[in-house]
Amino acid sequence: MRDGGSGSDGGVDGPDKETSVKGLDEETSVGPRGRFGSLTNRLSLRGQPRKRRWAVVGAAVVVLAAGVSLPLALADSGHDKPCWRLPAAKRALADDARAATRALDPGEDLERLGSVRKLLAHERVCDDGARVLGDIVNTATRSTGSGAPHTLAQARGAYAVAAVLHDVEIPDGLAPGVARMLAEYVVDAGRDGSLGDDDANRPAVPAEEAQLDPNGYSRYGRFLAAGEAHVVFEHSDSYADADANIEYLVAELAEDPEAFAILYDAERAYFAYYLERLTDSGGDPDFRPSTDKRFESTPQDWPDNDLQDMSGRIGNLMKYRATYVRNGTIPDLTAFDKAVREHTRGTFRPASRQLEDRPPMGDIADRKAAGPVRGDLMDGRHQLFTVLERWAEERNVSAERTAAMRQLVDDWYVRALWMTIY
Repeated sequence: MRDGGSGSDGGVDGPDKETSVKGLDEETSVGPRGRFGSLTNRLSLRGQPRKRRWAVVGAAVVVLAAGVSLPLALADSGHDKPCWRLPAAKRALADDARAATRALDPGEDLERLGSVRKLLAHERVCDDGARVLGDIVNTATRSTGSGAPHTLAQARGAYAVAAVLHDVEIPDGLAPGVARMLAEYVVDAGRDGSLGDDDANRPAVPAEEAQLDPNGYSRYGRFLAAGEAHVVFEHSDSYADADANIEYLVAELAEDPEAFAILYDAERAYFAYYLERLTDSGGDPDFRPSTDKRFESTPQDWPDNDLQDMSGRIGNLMKYRATYVRNGTIPDLTAFDKAVREHTRGTFRPASRQLEDRPPMGDIADRKAAGPVRGDLMDGRHQLFTVLERWAEERNVSAERTAAMRQLVDDWYVRALWMTIY
């Protein structure tokens, strides 16, 4: 991502430490770590079926069960095969945006997804090849600069990356690059799973399909930039073996402290960005009452849903961190947290007045930090509360609305710590 800035930060106190759920005190049983099938061995119980669904579980069990079936090219769990070496011709893509975008664009029908898989889906990559692959991913999928929206080809490339890395252990060096890509599409990545089959019928959609309807609504999110294509990570295609499940990809990335910091920064930046575009009553400024009187709606409905989802995604990051500590994937929590903090750009605060501009997604993730992080960075609920309550105070949001927003943030952050997939 583009470089951020710095400043000063303040804030209010968060919840007491005794009531802050971090998920580090529970015990659970997991399989031993293995290089092949990382999510199965490190975030799940063994023997679970590949089909997945959500369920709420007790606080003593906070794990993620998943299956792995995609074979990798030149490495296996025992590391007894040679690493894959990135060809010089492919290495050059990192410095050629147009060529990189062409190389990763699978096409609307995903007919070129196989070539993307051959380039990226390797468990072990020689020398600095994994880092260079991360550079290629970013060169191919990121916007060309501040204020520039993503093109349809770039968005399709982002889908291809997520699809070919699904159920693949990310090699050392590649995780930060993939995390930067997800940050660059923070709105689309956060929407994963919310579109119906009729809408999730291709890897990306052009900008005109994301425009607001007469009710001030877009199925692709709130406060979207004009002229920007959007990734449909919800799309799947069994014929092309394409399933871009973002939650499982984030779970894999979260064991890398730099990738963790990038994803955490992007979510906190998006939270600040979102709040500053709400009305003083915490509502959607684009809301229009439905003409169908059978369905009552309010300006707060979609903001509440979105803020819940943002809180849940930050809760998910903390769940993965806790699980990795328990099963030994993160052997030294102090060192991991120190590395995350070193890679974190700071605190993100909303403007003190309502903003009406609609920057592209890349600019949301590249938002300048308002100052250094205050308090425990890994107490994600406290970080959210601090930002929310300062915003509410500066915007004179009613105490009733502030309390309701705080409660939904609290509920969904804690809910994420308790949720598992099996």
